[in-house]
Amino acid sequence: MQQITVGAAVLNQTPLDWSGNRNRILAAIAEAKKAKVSFLALPELCITGYGCEDMFLSAGFLRQAVESLELIIPATKGITVNLGLPLMVKNAVYNTAAVLCDGKLIGFSAKRHLAGDGIHYEPRWFAAWPAGITETVDIGNTTVPVGDLVYDISGVRIGFEICEDGWAADRPGADHAFDGVDLIFNPSASHFAFGKHPVRRRLVQEGSRAFGVTYIYTNLLGNEAGRVIYDGGVLIASAGERIAEGPRFGFCDHVLTTAMVDLDKTRMLQARTVSTRPSLGKSEDHIVKAKAKIAIVNRPLPPRELLGPMCKEEEFGRSVALALFDYLRKSWSGGFILSLSGGADSSAVACLISLMIKLGCQDLGKKGFVARLPGAKLKPKNLHHQLLTCVYQGTKNSGSKTFNAAKDLAEWMGAEFFHWQIEDIVQSYHKMIETSIERDLSWDTDDIPLQNIQARVRAPGVWMLANLKNALLVSTSNRSEAAVGYATMDGDTCGGISPVAGVDKAFLLHWLQWLEKEDAFGLGVYTGLKRVNKLQPTAELRPKAAAQSDEGDLMPYAVLEAIEEAAIRDKKLPGEVFLTLKGIAPDAQLKEWITRFFRLWSRNQWKRERYAPSFHLDDENLDPKTWCRFPILSAGFREDLEKL
Repeated sequence: MQQITVGAAVLNQTPLDWSGNRNRILAAIAEAKKAKVSFLALPELCITGYGCEDMFLSAGFLRQAVESLELIIPATKGITVNLGLPLMVKNAVYNTAAVLCDGKLIGFSAKRHLAGDGIHYEPRWFAAWPAGITETVDIGNTTVPVGDLVYDISGVRIGFEICEDGWAADRPGADHAFDGVDLIFNPSASHFAFGKHPVRRRLVQEGSRAFGVTYIYTNLLGNEAGRVIYDGGVLIASAGERIAEGPRFGFCDHVLTTAMVDLDKTRMLQARTVSTRPSLGKSEDHIVKAKAKIAIVNRPLPPRELLGPMCKEEEFGRSVALALFDYLRKSWSGGFILSLSGGADSSAVACLISLMIKLGCQDLGKKGFVARLPGAKLKPKNLHHQLLTCVYQGTKNSGSKTFNAAKDLAEWMGAEFFHWQIEDIVQSYHKMIETSIERDLSWDTDDIPLQNIQARVRAPGVWMLANLKNALLVSTSNRSEAAVGYATMDGDTCGGISPVAGVDKAFLLHWLQWLEKEDAFGLGVYTGLKRVNKLQPTAELRPKAAAQSDEGDLMPYAVLEAIEEAAIRDKKLPGEVFLTLKGIAPDAQLKEWITRFFRLWSRNQWKRERYAPSFHLDDENLDPKTWCRFPILSAGFREDLEKL
């Protein structure tokens, strides 16, 4: 048997963190060496970080990337490693994987298919490498091949599909199979989205079967640059079978996953599946040959222990908890400040911060968790009290039920809790404006201004508290509110990060119920949510006699979500939305809700442009800076709504 040990590591990198990124890479290589790994895969653009944006067009930046690579080369003595970095070739920048073998740089494989949809803008910075082409570049005093390469390392052949390459119709893996490769590496920066990981599993497993190879996928980990979350999750499949899988959403700097693979098994599968060899008799200029000591393992293959599926509710909790942890530490902040209203949105944010602390301590231990937060002066005890400060800010329109819900949740978590009355400040604004306009304000004529001033008055105090504590003020707007502008600018939208802006209100309400009843995280159920989950969502900005509710102001959240999906995700016009949803309500009522949605959507793009950064969670994101473009000024579907 020709059995060897392969490995892949996920890395939590940061854009432009040269020494930090390099140290995490070196730590992963050192661990792989101890595990007797012969071939190690590391993620796409891991030297620089994937989210460097327009810095990829800086000549000095590109030089620094190569300099960092050169510092890593000596550490690869006795192992073959691939590392991602940008590389300039003939005045164009390419997304490449450098291959280091036994302490030498032997080549650069370049990405053939660029990701240019959704949150990705690779064509802005990189050129796509043409299939079948090779060039050379000078690195130090050495001339190194670059391009569409295959590597022969002491008889073991390896090829590459770099992230998007593996998702394309004309995958490079098919060409590699003709060249008789044994291993295909896929170094990726594959962003997290709900339900995406099972698709990756199928892609890796089917690639290993179709090409007759061992397919090794690795990924970035964590919140690298602010908005995008990487879930890690190494996948290794051989001859059509998944043989190893790494954990997702880990809090460690790197996580190594290894597997033993049988080269004889994949070679015989390839002999059966690749019926023709168009590469026979052709030049092998694209084959880079090198020698290295490869450890042959002569023992039975270990039993497979593969991870099971993860539901959307758990993915949401784990992804946002990890994203908040990285956002907190990478911004050098001392904790979070939250205006906790007792409602679903702010309560969900509080629970996500709590999960961040609990899952982080579960993964790193309390001392390790504290050590990873350099911006906060923490002690391992009472971390919730040190990292989360909640403030309930009441007016005469606030009710005891929301106050008790907020207080119970904060106390159950152990967070610091303040209760401020802001009615006097609200009234001072009333008097100032009434004096200026020479008339009294009235709910009959001034409804929106009277609601908004209460929300805006809540902002200065929590901003001041955030400044005093060197903490992040957290905004609590959800995606449903963003779609229709149901939020007060410079009020409840204030904050440096908006953790729940990527999900709709209906899901948040469901998630809080789920969190109270399920123990999917192994941390116990969130009994502190009992009062929150009994409340009807309300802004509590009108007088109590008005019995204000969010759904009364807008429409049922389930209907709002259905209209948003059809109109924004699926790009349907008002009449098409009506035909799609016809039957879920009387026609007249449905038309009224559709009209309200499109008018509010068009009117409030300027608000979405100003929201605090949010996390990308699925293809229904409304963030205009990463996903959903819409003009600030437009006719607002006027003619379509008239037809409706």
